[in-house]
Amino acid sequence: MIWCFFGSVTTRVRIIPIGRRDKQQRAGTSERLPIYNRRAAPFALLLALPLLIGATSPAASFDQPVLDAHNRERAALGLPLLRWNGDLARAAGQRASALARGARFSHMLDHSRTGPGENLWAGTRGYYAPQAMVQRWADEKRNFRPGVFPDNSRTGNVADVGHYTQMVWRTTRDIGCARAASASEDILVCFYTQPGNFLGERPF
Repeated sequence: MIWCFFGSVTTRVRIIPIGRRDKQQRAGTSERLPIYNRRAAPFALLLALPLLIGATSPAASFDQPVLDAHNRERAALGLPLLRWNGDLARAAGQRASALARGARFSHMLDHSRTGPGENLWAGTRGYYAPQAMVQRWADEKRNFRPGVFPDNSRTGNVADVGHYTQMVWRTTRDIGCARAASASEDILVCFYTQPGNFLGERPF
């Protein structure tokens, strides 16, 4: 069997700025605070700092939500849960950084079982939490129908379910993800082993 490259498709979403409201959101909440609150805000942050330091590490605030979002979908189907793989995450980081620097936003051409599976996502910078990024892939299940891959899309287009099928592919066990930012977009890359989306096989 060969890995169906177009099965793990890309997702790209943007929010179009709309007037003053978008400007305020991008500038941060301080722009919307009264003048006396703006002055008090730094002091409030300093008071809260001992509670914030060490409470949520960058890894915990990204790795765990991404892993949990995948495993919710797998648990709902009675599939083995995925494990976080640091090597895959580091490789995904290199890939995400390359895409943020302007590399072509498309999948790596590895049509074998030896390379990792890959899901890509990009969206307006600063607007999406990690869980929301993965949820865009999970939402593809509304187009999913049981059967042999790639005949799993109610729309007739495998690109409409390819992220989801990789998330829940029955033989996938490990995942590692990373994000990077360009000037306008956040980019999420997830790598999976064993890869999914093989022609002629059932996702689960």
